[in-house]
Amino acid sequence: MDFKNAQELLELCKKENCTISSIMKKRECVLSETTEEAITAQMGHSLKIMRESVAAPINSPKKSIGGLIGGEAQQLDRHRLNGNSICGPVLSKAIAYSMAVLETNTTMGLIVAAPTAGSSGVLPGLLLALQEEYHLSDSAVIDSLFNAGAIGYLAMRNATVAGAVGGCQAEVGVASAMAASAAVELMGGTPEQCLHAAVSVLMNFLGLVCDPIGGLVECPCQGRNAAGVAVALTGAELALSGVKQLIPFDEMLLTMYQVGKQIPPGLRETALGGCAATPTGKKLGCSICHK
Repeated sequence: MDFKNAQELLELCKKENCTISSIMKKRECVLSETTEEAITAQMGHSLKIMRESVAAPINSPKKSIGGLIGGEAQQLDRHRLNGNSICGPVLSKAIAYSMAVLETNTTMGLIVAAPTAGSSGVLPGLLLALQEEYHLSDSAVIDSLFNAGAIGYLAMRNATVAGAVGGCQAEVGVASAMAASAAVELMGGTPEQCLHAAVSVLMNFLGLVCDPIGGLVECPCQGRNAAGVAVALTGAELALSGVKQLIPFDEMLLTMYQVGKQIPPGLRETALGGCAATPTGKKLGCSICHK
């Protein structure tokens, strides 16, 4: 059940006539020498952590360690509950939820790095919003997390998920590709549609730099998680409607990796360029250092 690339993954799905999540679960069972019930329970625990990391900042916000963020998720959720959202129920929830996870992370709370701490809000943000709006079961969401895991595994095996190596396209970009693919399976899409959704996301995040103010995973990271759920939702919508992407996932992933290596070092998590290098960004960074 092992696969080295997306093409092999699709071939397994066709051969077994099953979903991406089913292949991933079988793979994990073999590699971990455990049962499907055991790994499903482990993923269920991850879902529990995701849900808690969303809820805490919305119910009781705290200021981040660096002081750059804190309270935004609750603000957005109240905006939505007051009927003022212009994004619709799924996206408005997903945005608030994704930002909440970043607040949990920056206040030393427990999160699921999917695939990294800096991009940890995208996957739970979108999937939990879809679950609530469409009244989906936990078991369905858990399956979709295995789907996301397959995309993340391919990215880690054949490219990178590190901002220091590939920029934010490798962090929020890959997280959003994972979320888009997972959302497609969650909403009844095919394995091929899952990969089309993931490709769409990688295309649209291609070249995104990593430029954290003060070197902290706070700003612009939180806002990029929110943007990530929007791009992921768009990719999923396109794929579910039947829109196909011209470039295969494996080629798109390799391109992302190559572009990442071409991004200057100052724009790869060093806080030497981009938002971090603006006059205000520098001032905020200095204030953090002097705390």
